[in-house]
Amino acid sequence: MSKDGKHRWTGGTTVLVQIGDVLDRGEDEITILSLLAWLGKQARSKGGAVFQILGNHETMNVAGDFRYVAPGGFQEAEAFAEYCESDHGGNWDAAFELWHEASQELKKHQAVDFTGWLPMFNPIKMQKGVAARTKLLSPGGPLARQLADHGVVLKVNDWLFAHGGVLPHHVEYGLERMNREVSLWMKNINNRWGQPAQMPFIAVKGFDSIVWSRLYSKENFDRPQERIQACGILTAALSATNSRGLIVGHTPQTIGANSKCDGRIWRIDVGMSSGVLHALPEVLEIVDDKVRILSVAEEFRQEEEEPAEESTWNGKMEVQNYRS
Repeated sequence: MSKDGKHRWTGGTTVLVQIGDVLDRGEDEITILSLLAWLGKQARSKGGAVFQILGNHETMNVAGDFRYVAPGGFQEAEAFAEYCESDHGGNWDAAFELWHEASQELKKHQAVDFTGWLPMFNPIKMQKGVAARTKLLSPGGPLARQLADHGVVLKVNDWLFAHGGVLPHHVEYGLERMNREVSLWMKNINNRWGQPAQMPFIAVKGFDSIVWSRLYSKENFDRPQERIQACGILTAALSATNSRGLIVGHTPQTIGANSKCDGRIWRIDVGMSSGVLHALPEVLEIVDDKVRILSVAEEFRQEEEEPAEESTWNGKMEVQNYRS
């Protein structure tokens, strides 16, 4: 992104993948989603791409679970709803496209503070924020429909991406099927039997679902056998999807982004949100068969383990047989 604050895509044909959990991370959630969509639109015109993976906090919010929403998150939802009506006549698409800029202007010129704790002590204000968020994120709501355009799993070239982890039984169930069922649920579209689409448990609920699994992302395994078992399960999942490696988030890595299982799993959640570890940002970069970690603290840190090979992007994004 350009350094002049104009939110211009400068990545050319680069492919950017955001690994999930934008929601429940403070007061700029809709702003970040709007910015990612804006950058994605520009990237496509340059031959690049911006993809988002759904995390457990996205699916929790669509399910109505607001336990981890910051007060500023409710305030932003209310402010966005008011902006949508007053400036765009209720045109959600137009409001969402420009919100990444409009929200910052509101903060500057109207002294809107999404970070304050006042709503917690103002029941009426709090109720309005909850109502606005519920309307946006309930299945079929405008923000839920926007999230529904993203999957819980993505494959770019030889690499799989998921928030929690891909297990063999996920592959057996069908990765494409999971993406489709999550999308139908978020859009509140009836299934082929004419019944309202249900939340797909295997994708979004349970400790071993694709957005909740921490099998691969534990910083330290309790026993060597546990590591061997996890790497064996990973190998089976990668073999079944003809993939070289898997990239996950979900569990903050206090040591920074890192890999295990001979470079077949990369754990890239560093907890950079102020609501988590407030760590410095890090990015996993794959260029010309070389994998490295970029960080603010250092130009890059070469992974000590032998990196897995990676080809340059071939323009194909797939989940099993999916093509875009």
